[in-house]
Formats: sequence, C-alpha cells, structure tokens
Amino acid sequence: MKQNFIQELKWRGMLQDVIPGTEETLNSKMVKGYIGFDPTADSLGVGNLVQIMTLLHFQNAGHKPIALVGGATGMVGDPSGKSLERNLLTIEVINENLEKQKKQLEKFLDFNCGENSAEIVNNYDWFKNISFLDFIRDAGKHITVNYMLAKDSVKNRLENGMSFTEFSYQLIQGYDFYHLYKTQGVQLQMGGSDQWGNIVTGTELIRRKDAGEAYALTTPLIKKADGTKFGKSESGNIWLDKSKTSPYKFYQFWLNASDTDVENYIRIFTVKTKSEIDALVEEHKNAPHLRILQKELAKDITIRVHSEKDYAAALEASEILFGKGTSESLSNLSNDDLLAVFEGVPQFNVSVLDLNSGISIVDFLAEKTAVFPSKGEARKMIDGGGVSINKTKVESQDFLINENSLLNGKYILVQRGKKNYFLITME
Repeated sequence: MKQNFIQELKWRGMLQDVIPGTEETLNSKMVKGYIGFDPTADSLGVGNLVQIMTLLHFQNAGHKPIALVGGATGMVGDPSGKSLERNLLTIEVINENLEKQKKQLEKFLDFNCGENSAEIVNNYDWFKNISFLDFIRDAGKHITVNYMLAKDSVKNRLENGMSFTEFSYQLIQGYDFYHLYKTQGVQLQMGGSDQWGNIVTGTELIRRKDAGEAYALTTPLIKKADGTKFGKSESGNIWLDKSKTSPYKFYQFWLNASDTDVENYIRIFTVKTKSEIDALVEEHKNAPHLRILQKELAKDITIRVHSEKDYAAALEASEILFGKGTSESLSNLSNDDLLAVFEGVPQFNVSVLDLNSGISIVDFLAEKTAVFPSKGEARKMIDGGGVSINKTKVESQDFLINENSLLNGKYILVQRGKKNYFLITME
C-alpha cells in the first residue's frame, strides 16, 4: 500500500470512530470503500468536502473509492441531525442534482487509474427493482425494532414524532452496504460521525445475512472555533458550483478563516504532507499578519474545486478591493465577481439614457449619484487627484462619463480617496 490510511486520517484530525480490525484489513490488501452523498441539492457544498477528501486520501492509499449518490435514499430523507421531516423530491429533480454532483466529484477523484479507479454508483439503480414485500423479507427481518430505536437519529426525534419513511432510512442505508458488499465486494463504509448509526446497521446486516465481515469509520463533524457552523457565511451556504458561490467568494471564505481554524483546515482540506504543513504552520506563527496558512489553503482548495484561472481571478479581485488592482484587472471580472467583490459598498442606480450625450464627472458624482454631497467637494477632490473611475484616476473636471465608461456594459466603479468605493448600475 502507498500509505497507512488510518494513520493518515489520524494525524490530519479526520478520524472519529472505527470498527476494530479496519486498519489491519486496509494494510493487508486493496479494499473497496464507499461514502454516500445526499442528492437533495444541485451542488455539493464545502460541508461535503470532508467526505470528498476522505475518499481522495483513501484512493491515494491505494484503495478503491466509491461515491454513492443516493437517488433512492434522497427520496426518503435522512433524519440524522434533523429536527423536522424533510420535503421529498421527485426522481427528475434528484437525477438532475446527481448529474451536477458527479461532475464535482470528478474534479477530486481519479476515475482512470487501473484497479483502484474511482467509481460512482446510484442506489436507485438497485432499489427501483425491489418490491416493498421483498425488502421487508430480505432486510427487515434481520434488524430488530429495538436495534433501530436505540439509534440517536431515532431517539432524538421520538418526542416530536417521525414518519415511518424516515424511521426506515437506516435500514435502507444498511441495505446499500449489503448490496455493495454482495455484488462488488465492498467491505468499508465511511461517513461523518452523525452517520455512525446508519453505517453500523449495514455492517450488522452483512453479519446477520451472510456472516460476512465489513468495516466502518467516521470523521468528526467540523466546527469552527467560535462555535458557529462550518460551511456557512453570512449570506448562506458555500457551494462548489461557481454559479451559486462565485470563485471570489469561495476563495474569501477560506482566506477569512481564523488562525485557530486554519491549522485544522489545511490538514483536512489539502493533500499537503505532514512535513509541508508543519513548515507552513511554523512560518505562519513567525509572521501571523502575513496570513500564510490562509493564503496557501485558499489557493489550494480554490484551484482544486475550480481552476488555476479562477484562482488567479479571485486573487486579482481581492487585490482590487484593497487598492492594488488595475483598470485592466477590473475589466476582467465577471458580473458575479464584480458584485461579490463590492458587496456592501454604497450603490446607486442611474438611467443609461443619460449616457447618450455624456455626463460631466462633477454632475455624475454630485447630482446623478451621492458620491459627494456637493459639486464643490467633487471638484476639490478631482483637482487633488482623489477620484478614480474604474481604477483609472480622473485627471480633469472636463472628464465625461459615457458608454466607454461601462464595465460589462452595465457598471461603473467610483473610488473616492483610497478606501471609499461606490458601485453605480446603469439601468
């Protein structure tokens, strides 16, 4: 084997629970292992990255990773960690979500590297042909109600009630493991620590039905040092799909990690070696104001999830915000990145019809918008070299705002002094 997978997870802080014998089995041969992904959204989020990285480390250790996308279980809804019943999705919506998630998984895992090539399976493919009566005869009789009631995902919901649909979820997930064990020789299921009960239901089903040996391990749920939930920003979830979270916002999410959190994140979310990370941590401690760990983490994960080009654009966008960008770099921003970079700055709307004959810079700053409270103050700042349009300094009060001033045919960025930005939308 290329590396000891269990020891790799341990030093990275990625191991919570593990069934005895798992490490010995993994060290003795190539093992097929899988993790399930919930298809209820059309994109994976950064919360899924722990499990994606687990599969990546698993493959790097010489084992065969399988990503199970839950076309069937997504129609039921996993009660783990949920206080309320979830809305059920149609098969059409689930299939659409699955296709988008598959493309994201393919950015991490190698699907063409020989016997341990990654694979994606959909549990709807085997559940669609199983009748309810067959299922309760083949799977239901092997797992007692007492066993199912003892699971935290059930106990935590008993007071307020849960449907039989969600109650049966652990049995369905357990059957997934049994099916993959029986048909493909899969011996290991992995997941977050909240999945432990569902996962061991699978190992129990394999033991009771086939007297087979199967293994399980879980990773800790990631929490931020300040107690807030990992994977969310003020504006909501951080997604891997750039149309839902721009590469700039994605980059900023990692760049803004606290010093306490970033030491954990760089171990979990990169494939950098222990010696590389130890050296970076030491370098960071010697000059924390340079944010070396945050920059390395943000670069690594942005390139992996998006691309080198998207990382470069995110970096350029960050420099624009802090005064180092140029008019050329500003014009390279997409609408989404432009709006993301200047989210929160004062914004004004001006009629695009006013551009037909051009608008004098003084009128634009003091009448069409409220960048300056008076024309006199606008003139004074222009004369002092303190006004820029789209990162280009305005040299004269005779400057005209016209169609050539538009970014992406719609926006104008005004800078007053060094740090005050205003985004004008021409409508």
